[in-house]
Amino acid sequence: MAYGPGANHCGFYPGSVGQAFKKELKGYDTSKGTVRFSADKPLPAVLVRKLVRLRIEEKG
Repeated sequence: MAYGPGANHCGFYPGSVGQAFKKELKGYDTSKGTVRFSADKPLPAVLVRKLVRLRIEEKG
């Protein structure tokens, strides 16, 4: 799991667990393992926590 800035967006890389939250990620630019968002439309903290928890469980 990682995150990083781009020229016009920020990237969050939760891996394959992002697929489990397609409905919650609707409205964000996504691809397999990547969520891109702008600074004026950040990912909700609750969703980030869910993604992190699921990723930890997956690696468990």
